Parts: sequence; C-alpha cells; structure tokens
Amino acid sequence: MSAEKLVHMANQIALFMESKPHDEGVQGVASHINDFWEPRMRRQLFDLIDAGGTGLRPLVLEAANAIHRPLAA
Repeated sequence: MSAEKLVHMANQIALFMESKPHDEGVQGVASHINDFWEPRMRRQLFDLIDAGGTGLRPLVLEAANAIHRPLAA
C-alpha cells in the first residue's frame, strides 16, 4: 500500500475520533487500528511514525503507544 493511502486511512480514523473526548479518541484510534489493520499495515504505519510521522494527524501519533507494533518481517 502506498504511504499516502496509509496516511489518509489513519487520518480518516483520527478525524472521526477527534469528535470524542481526547483520551477516548486516542484509545479509539489505537483500538480501530489494532482490531482491523493487518500486521503489514501496522508495520508500515510504524515505519512512517519512526521516520517522523509526516502527514499524520496528532491523534494518530498519540495513539501509537497503544497500537500493537508487529514484529519485524
């Protein structure tokens, strides 16, 4: 998947969750990604975050600590 598409998908989740109280939104982003994104997608997300997270909404970056980081491929 392209990095642009992955960023867009993560940001769509964050945009929806931003309507909730902050802590609930952070947990909501993490829960959605943990529940519905396959390990390859999460690995790619962490590659983007580790490279600075350019383009990702702040809520995605805050949720990173609660997202399950897959083992290296």
